[in-house]
Amino acid sequence: MSSKMKDPPTPEEELPTPEQETEKPAEAEKAAEPEKAAEKQPEPEKAEKAKKDEKADKTEKPAEPSAESLLKSEKDRYLRLLAEYDNYRKRSAKERESIYADVRADTVTKFLPVYDNLARALEQATSDEAYRKGVEMIMSQLKDILSRMGVTEIESIGQKFDPSLHNAVMHEHDETKGEGEIVQELQKGFKMGDKVIRFAMVKVVN
Repeated sequence: MSSKMKDPPTPEEELPTPEQETEKPAEAEKAAEPEKAAEKQPEPEKAEKAKKDEKADKTEKPAEPSAESLLKSEKDRYLRLLAEYDNYRKRSAKERESIYADVRADTVTKFLPVYDNLARALEQATSDEAYRKGVEMIMSQLKDILSRMGVTEIESIGQKFDPSLHNAVMHEHDETKGEGEIVQELQKGFKMGDKVIRFAMVKVVN
């Protein structure tokens, strides 16, 4: 079986022509031009950074605060904090005093019905002197305790009606008495300091 062999190239076919030699450098130069252009063109991030750096250089840096100004600022801050703490301390003390007074008044109010029962017992006539003496001693002790707690009785009989102290539950007409005069006390009233813890229930002349 025979195979057909190609003829070897002639010397004319192996050597390039002068035109082909001229075209090869030109083509290589054209292919390198885009790469050179890409190398010369800056990346977007680098361009942006360059602009920021340039702008930062042009901007003047603020002057550093002096030691005197820093000291004054710290002193003002300290004085403000001191004033705020002083106000807080006074406000807290006032609130504590108010709470303490309210608790004391509420405690005393719970003992007033005992006072009322003892007062009614003493108004009743009795031949048992020992019994009466015992009730009087209990009432005396209770009044002493209330007095030490700063509690005082509200005066009513013969006084001018005062809506800030008295509660008028009955009225009567009496020409011998002045208008607004209290002629009967139905329930004793009490104060703790300047605070009324129970109004006196009274009868008033019209």
